[in-house]
Amino acid sequence: MSACAHRDQIRQVTPQTRGCEECMKMGDVWVHLRLCLTCGHVGCCDSSKNKHATRHFHETHHPIMRSFEPGEDWGWCYIDRVELTFD
Repeated sequence: MSACAHRDQIRQVTPQTRGCEECMKMGDVWVHLRLCLTCGHVGCCDSSKNKHATRHFHETHHPIMRSFEPGEDWGWCYIDRVELTFD
């Protein structure tokens, strides 16, 4: 497994919303949710038509997101393109 050089940018965050922030404003739906571990933004996954979590990365360059789905303990570093696990 490849290493992530951005773990030092993980912060203790509080989710800003309970669903995809942008989809909620638009009245749209999502498939799964992702939590930005730099600022707490909640966005929809790439299986969702709007892909707001990835769009958030492109706009902010916040490198690491975590699944915001119950029971899932994985994340993704957009820059290093590696999956991360959290205990």
